[in-house]
This record gives sequence, C-alpha cells and structure tokens, in this order.
Amino acid sequence: MDFAFDARTEELRGRLLAFMDEHVYPAEAVADGQRASLADPWTAPPVVAELQAEARRQGLWNLFLPDPEYGAGLTNLQYAPLAEITGRSPQLAPTALNCAAPDTGNMELLAQFGSEEQRKRWLEPLLDGRIRSAFAMTEPGVASSDATNIGTRIERDGDAYVITGRKWYISGAMNPACEIFVVMGKTDPDGGDPRRQQSMVLVPRDTPGLEVRRAMRVYGYEDHYHGGHAEIALDRVRVPVANLVGEEGGGFAIAQARLGPGRIHHCMRLIGMAERAIELMCRRALDRTAFGKPLAGQGVVQQWIADSRVAVEQLRLLVLKTAWLMDTVGNRGAHTEIQAIKIATPRTVVDILDKAVQLHGAGGVSQDFPLAELWAAARTLRLADGPDEVHQRSLARRELRQYR
Repeated sequence: MDFAFDARTEELRGRLLAFMDEHVYPAEAVADGQRASLADPWTAPPVVAELQAEARRQGLWNLFLPDPEYGAGLTNLQYAPLAEITGRSPQLAPTALNCAAPDTGNMELLAQFGSEEQRKRWLEPLLDGRIRSAFAMTEPGVASSDATNIGTRIERDGDAYVITGRKWYISGAMNPACEIFVVMGKTDPDGGDPRRQQSMVLVPRDTPGLEVRRAMRVYGYEDHYHGGHAEIALDRVRVPVANLVGEEGGGFAIAQARLGPGRIHHCMRLIGMAERAIELMCRRALDRTAFGKPLAGQGVVQQWIADSRVAVEQLRLLVLKTAWLMDTVGNRGAHTEIQAIKIATPRTVVDILDKAVQLHGAGGVSQDFPLAELWAAARTLRLADGPDEVHQRSLARRELRQYR
C-alpha cells in the first residue's frame, strides 16, 4: 500500500506491521497447538494474553475508539489502514489489540449511550480486556434482516424489566469470559412507529433464566478464537430498569449507530484478508510446477493474480473514501458509501479467496492453510450486519430518489 497517511498513522502502521511479523504470525501455530490441549475449547489460548500484554506495552491497544477518553482517539481514516493489517490474521490480531467484534461495537455503544453506572460497571473492564461481551439481536424465528421483526419481549414490571425470547448466532457468547449481553427486544410491540418499538437492555451472563444453549457452526467452523456464535434462550429474565441502554424505544436507532462503524471495520479487515490471500497465491504460484512450468507461468494464474490486485486497490479506495466521509459528514452523510462497501467488499474478497483456494488445490480446503477459514468468514459477512440484498435495496432507493 503506497498511500501517504499522516505522521501518526504511518508511525502506528510501522509499529503494527512489526508487531504482526514478530509476534502475531509466529503465534498462529502456537495458538492452534495450545487450543487443542485446553479443557474448555472456548477459553482463549494462553498466547493470546501474551499478545495482549505486548500490544499494550507497545501502545497498540483500543485503536478503534475515536474518543480519546476511551481509546486511541484515531479518526476512521486513520484507523482504516491499521484495521486492514489486523485482517491478515483475523483470528488473533484484532483480539490482541482489543479491537475485535462484537466487543468493539458494544464498547462504542456503551461509550455513546450508556449511563455513568453502566460505563463504570461494563465499559471499563471491556476497555481493559478483562471481560468479553455479546450483542444479542438476531433470532431464529424471524427474518432478522428487518429489525422490526424482532420477537423478544422486554416488559416493565415495577423496577425491573422481564425479558423473554430466543436468539442465535450471538457472537462471543461461548467464551467463558463473556460476562455481559446487550439484548435487543420490544418494549412497545404494538406501538405505531415500528422503529420505536425496540429497546436495548444489559443482561449479565449469570442472570437467572439466561441459558447459553449451544454453539452454532459457520460453514462447519465453530470460531473458537472469537468465542463462537451461540444460541441463547431468555426465560423471564429479570434485570433492573437501570440496565436499560439509552431510552425506551431507542433500540433501533442505537443498533443503527452501532452497526455503522462495525460495517466499515469488517470491510477494513476484509481487505487485509484479501492481501494475505494474494500473498499466499503468489508464493504458491512460484513454488509449484504443473505441466512442465511453474504455476506462475500459467496464463490463468497470472490473470487471477492481476484481477485480484486490481480489485483490492479499488476496494481500498472505496473504503478510505467511506472512512473520510464518516469523519467529515458523519455516518448519515456516508450512508450510501457504507452500504456500497458492505455490498462490494465481502463479495469481492470471497472471489479472491476462492481463486487462492483453487490455486492451492487440496491444500486450499485443508487446515494447513488459513484460506478455507478465511473464505468462510468472508462469505458469512455477506449475511452479517445486514445481507447484501437489504443494502442493495436501500442504496437503490436513494439513487432512484434523485430522479423522482
């Protein structure tokens, strides 16, 4: 990447690139070996704590938070190239820097909408990396791409809320360090405005009635490093009214505010995943021979590599433009671009990873290379944080509006 960023970003990039080379990449095999011997497969391997300690020592901690009171105080444009670098090792690097979803979104949510008591109780330990968290929105019984469909009920009962519902694909919930759930449900299911029916409440993991039922697989993977994706049940779970985030009826707006930065962070990391795929493609093409010459000499392989490079450069420019707009005109002003990167980036990166898998043959679908797991993660992001079709629908409506 040849862009000239500001001096602080360039300095952090240099430190982070060195951190990846010296600590993260060597730790990948170590982490796999440690995890295989853990009694609880959802517990983070010990090497993760070592990486986190080194990241803190080097000042590479909480880089994602733009508020200097809580994080590094970087703009989205400054954070973009750093998040891209972490995407080259998505299982370890974001967690090592305390910049992993869903904690990032939950920390932003608490910083922006949480009460002083909520920030003290939950945000501070999250910022410190002492606990993990989960965001409980998606449900198996409804099309959750439309948040107005949410069926979970949050009913006021005196000085408490009573929550009943079922959620699934709740990222991070299998990790025993996950101590707090941000739960979205309906406090006013019959309200006239479908976008004012939802609220968010904080539910501690040990609250009676909250049951983590099972881990959900993603293309066969259980994603142990990020705490899995759980199905949970809430059976008349009672929490104090003080656990409400923001105001009643504000859940939909809070979710949108949370998802905006989350979407661009995913796209930033996806570009890093694509860069690693291109690197692996090039190394494989130069190392292997077929039909009398290196794979690098095959025309189709050259085309794959060239097309992948062009695609990544296009995506990076769009993501950087989006980051700049979020910084200068806000998330609302960057709405179209946020949707555009959410549509284009996972789709394109899946295609690049597919080419890399093809070039590696049997190795590409094996556990000996990261490509299969990277592919599964990238393909999942065509669903997560809103499926492609929802973003296409909204973007097209905005485009058509100009001509009506």
